[in-house]
Amino acid sequence: MPPRAAPDLRLYDTRRGGIFPVEPRGDGPIGLYVCGITPYDTTHLGHAFTYLQFDVAHRYLEYAGRDVRHVQNLTDVDDDMLAHAREKGEDYLALGTRQTERFTADMGDLNWLAPDLHARATEHVPQMVEMIEKLLAAGMAYPGDGHVYLSVADNPEWGTLSHVPRRQQLALANERGNRPDLPGKRHALDPVLWQRSLPDEPSWPSPWGDGRPGWHIECSAMSVTHLGPQFEIHGGGRDLAFPHHEAERLQSEGATGMRPVVRHWVHTGMVHLADEKMSKSLGNLVMVRDLLDRWPADAIRLALIRPHYRSDLEWTDSLIPIALGFVQRWTAAVRLRDRDGRPDTFPDAVNWRREEVLAALANDLDVHGAVSVLDRIARLTRGRQGEATRRAAGACVHDIATRVLGLRLDAAA
Repeated sequence: MPPRAAPDLRLYDTRRGGIFPVEPRGDGPIGLYVCGITPYDTTHLGHAFTYLQFDVAHRYLEYAGRDVRHVQNLTDVDDDMLAHAREKGEDYLALGTRQTERFTADMGDLNWLAPDLHARATEHVPQMVEMIEKLLAAGMAYPGDGHVYLSVADNPEWGTLSHVPRRQQLALANERGNRPDLPGKRHALDPVLWQRSLPDEPSWPSPWGDGRPGWHIECSAMSVTHLGPQFEIHGGGRDLAFPHHEAERLQSEGATGMRPVVRHWVHTGMVHLADEKMSKSLGNLVMVRDLLDRWPADAIRLALIRPHYRSDLEWTDSLIPIALGFVQRWTAAVRLRDRDGRPDTFPDAVNWRREEVLAALANDLDVHGAVSVLDRIARLTRGRQGEATRRAAGACVHDIATRVLGLRLDAAA
């Protein structure tokens, strides 16, 4: 029985609250935009968890025959970036460049597929100004004392992406960067689109005076500029759903007139250490480079992608030896592979298990379930099956582990 093609990917959409097929909007590639780093303290496990999970989604889509256009931004100018540069006495662009290079090296060591485009906020300010002008013309924004704000207090769509209740929104927004007392605000929750720069901050010209963009408008402008007014997947950590993605959605749809701009708002869980969220503010970051100095990259990668992407990850170093066990078994299995083996030549004993692996991955990226089945396929290489089955099992493990899960299995190369 010939194997079926890999099934289409289905992902959870936060806005609709369910799992839906990822369907291309037309003949072009599937658009994947993932909110990137603010490059001043990289690369920690929170970064790696999110970006490796979307890396598996990217790889699976391509494995299933879809073209993907992957864009990730660099928030190289915002309040946190400028404050950190000021604290270090370093130029913010030099700091961003240095940290971005570190991030790229760390993620490259984890076999991350680099995005087709790393879009820098500082290189897209004209597009942000244009988008703000459209929001003003649409009556969705207002100027105030040299600033411009997105009006959200009376917008019935505000909150319908993240589903955060109104009574909780202001406190949560304030925890995540909102400044309720900026001059000219009509409502404390209104996100800033444009703000006056302090004397030591970078500044760009605008119709509202020299200044700099707010955080949320940056991603709206960059995603629409490079993926068009409608695209398929917008991703990031769950802490970005509100208020960042909430604001992005209103801005992008208000400026383009297209609804929905994004079909799947996809959010990863948070990484915790000793029951606390891993964060810069708490100072409890585990850095990828420190782990790479102690463990094989494949084991770190598998430890981070094996948990379901929507679940919080309670990190402990004991996760790595478990992942290393899978890597070692699979490395041994692929040594025995038929190097010319293809799925259309696999015997049924391998094919039906392969289809089970792909079904798990297609079902909202159930990597944990896929890993369990792939491990059973690896066992076929050391069972009593005939040589053809053992060699096909090794080829199957190599095919999925390297092409979809992104492992190198270097010892078997």
